Amino acid sequence: MVTIRAAHPSDAAGIRAIYAPYVAGSPSTFEEELPTPADLQARMLASPRRPWLVAEAGGEIVGYAYASAHRTRASYRWSVDTSVYLAAGHHRRGLGRRLYDELIAQVRTLGYLNLYACITLPNAASVALHTSVGFRPIGVFTDVGYKLGAWHDVGWFGLTLVDEHPAEPAEPRPWLPEGMPAAP
Repeated sequence: MVTIRAAHPSDAAGIRAIYAPYVAGSPSTFEEELPTPADLQARMLASPRRPWLVAEAGGEIVGYAYASAHRTRASYRWSVDTSVYLAAGHHRRGLGRRLYDELIAQVRTLGYLNLYACITLPNAASVALHTSVGFRPIGVFTDVGYKLGAWHDVGWFGLTLVDEHPAEPAEPRPWLPEGMPAAP
């Protein structure tokens, strides 16, 4: 049975194990050096906090999802970028959808209004996952990243969580799941 829960800094090694093949052998991420567990812990504890979730089966981390700042300038604070990664052998089982459904629910309760995903193209499975949870294509950056000996396009996908953007939006709240240490 797979459970989805808030990630904890102690999950960093499990998250790293899932991320490693993507960094080493896939253009799905443009990161070229595998972050250390300490690097991943720092990302999880960044302030203001945004959700990091893990999927766990039999005590093993088999997937994770998180939201990060879309951009650093203040006026972007109602928007987040989202990512989902799954361990080998856990694709095409509905786990990515479950992680995304929970991530979207968490982000919505915090007051974020816009979600974005950057997908290296072609990637039919990722595009299908994102569109299944409501993301829509926005645009394509052509030949924007060079990895593994080739230039890659990325598609930007967006999901707006409100029918109409408010004239005066409330400030997004920090994510403070039970048991997480306070941000430094």
